[in-house]
Amino acid sequence: MKKYIIRYSLKILGSVFISLLFLLTSCDEKNFNDPVSDDHTKPGVITNIEVHNFNGGAYIIYTLPSSDNLLYVSAEYMINEKKSRQTKASYYSDTITVSGFANAAEYDVTLYSVSRANVKSDPVVVKVHPDTPPYQLVKPTITIDTDFGGVNIKAINSLKQPIGLILMAYDSSTDSFEVEDQYYTKSDTINYSVRGYENKEREFRVYVTDQYGNISETVSQTLTPLFEELLDKSKFFTYNLPSDSKIGYGWNLPYLWDDKTDGYSSGWHTEPGGSIPMLCTFGIGVTAKLSRFMLWERPDNFAYGHGNPKNFSIWGSDKSSPQDAALPRYSDVGTVVGDWTNLGNYHFPDPPSGLPPGATNAEDAAFVAAGVNFNVPIGSPAARFIRLCVSDTWSGGDFAHAMEISLYGNPIE
Repeated sequence: MKKYIIRYSLKILGSVFISLLFLLTSCDEKNFNDPVSDDHTKPGVITNIEVHNFNGGAYIIYTLPSSDNLLYVSAEYMINEKKSRQTKASYYSDTITVSGFANAAEYDVTLYSVSRANVKSDPVVVKVHPDTPPYQLVKPTITIDTDFGGVNIKAINSLKQPIGLILMAYDSSTDSFEVEDQYYTKSDTINYSVRGYENKEREFRVYVTDQYGNISETVSQTLTPLFEELLDKSKFFTYNLPSDSKIGYGWNLPYLWDDKTDGYSSGWHTEPGGSIPMLCTFGIGVTAKLSRFMLWERPDNFAYGHGNPKNFSIWGSDKSSPQDAALPRYSDVGTVVGDWTNLGNYHFPDPPSGLPPGATNAEDAAFVAAGVNFNVPIGSPAARFIRLCVSDTWSGGDFAHAMEISLYGNPIE
C-alpha cells in the first residue's frame, strides 16, 4: 500500500511539473524593450504649471492629463550653451525637478507627458530662472595661501552640494598651466593643502566645477611654497616621562620610526589596562617648525579596530629638557600645559567604504596600510620634542598602538 501511495504521489508531481513547463513554454515571447501598451493615443498635455526656483535648478509643479495610459513626464532643457539634460517624473508625482543650470538666468524647459506606448504629448515650454548655482557660490570664497611644500586652499560650500576644486599650476616644460590636483567634496568648510613643490615662486590657479560639468572662472595667486623636508628619523630618540603609557608586548617606542609599516613588524604598543589618554614622548634631534606628519596604523585584521588611534593630538615643546605634565584627553589647539603646547587635534579618517568599523573591507584595509597625511596648523610653534596623545581608539579600549610616524617641516637648528 505504501509503495502505491509513493508511486501515485510521484505521478501527481510529475503531472504538475509538465503542466507548469507547458504553460511557461506556451507563453508568447515578449521583447522587454517593446512599448508596454498597444494604445498609441497621444496623451494630453500637463496644465496648471507652477515654477519654484532654487540654486541651480527649479521645481515644476503641474496637473497631469487624464490620459489612462500615461507613464511619466519628461523635461528636456539646455543647462549651458553646449550641454542638454533630460529628467523624468513618474505619473505618481505632480512635480519634476530640473537642475544643473550653469547660471542664474532664464532657461526654456520643454515638458512632455509620455504614454506607456512611448508616445509623447504636444510640447509645453516653461521658463525657469534658477538662483545662483552652488559651484558659483563657492568661487568667491576661495583663498590660495602659501604652505609648506605647496599651497593651502580654503573655501566655503554653504549649500553642501557636490563640487570639485581643480588646482592648476604653471609647468615650464609645457609652457602652460596643467591640472595638478582635483579635490571633490560635499563639506561646507573646505581646507586642504597640495604639496610637492619646490621653494620657488609659481603661479597657481583654482576653479570650481560641479557634477554637471559646469566650470567657474579661475582664481589665481602667485606665491612661493615654504620649504619642508622629511625630518631625519636617525636623530629621533626616546624621551620617557612619568606620565607616558607603559609599553606592552615588547613594542618599544623606537619601533615607531624604524620605517617598517607592515603588519608583521613591531610598532609602538601600550600595555592594556593603562590610563587614558595613552601617551608617548620622543625627541626629534632638531628644532623644527612642523608642517605635517604621516601616521601608519596597524593594518590588515587590525584596521579600524583594536588599539588603532581614532582621535588623537600632537603636543610639542621647544625646551631643551621639557618637564612632565599630565596632558588632558581633549583640549583646544594652542593649549599650553607646562612645557607642552597642543600643535593639533586629529581624527583618523572614517572607513572610505562607508562601512562601519568591524565590518570594513579590502578598500579600507588598503587605505590604512598606505598611511594617512595630517597637516599641522601653519601657526603652530616650533618643537624639539613631541608627545603623541591618543584620546580614543577604534575599539574604545584602554591601550593604543601605531606602526610608524614620519614628520615633515622646516628645521630651524
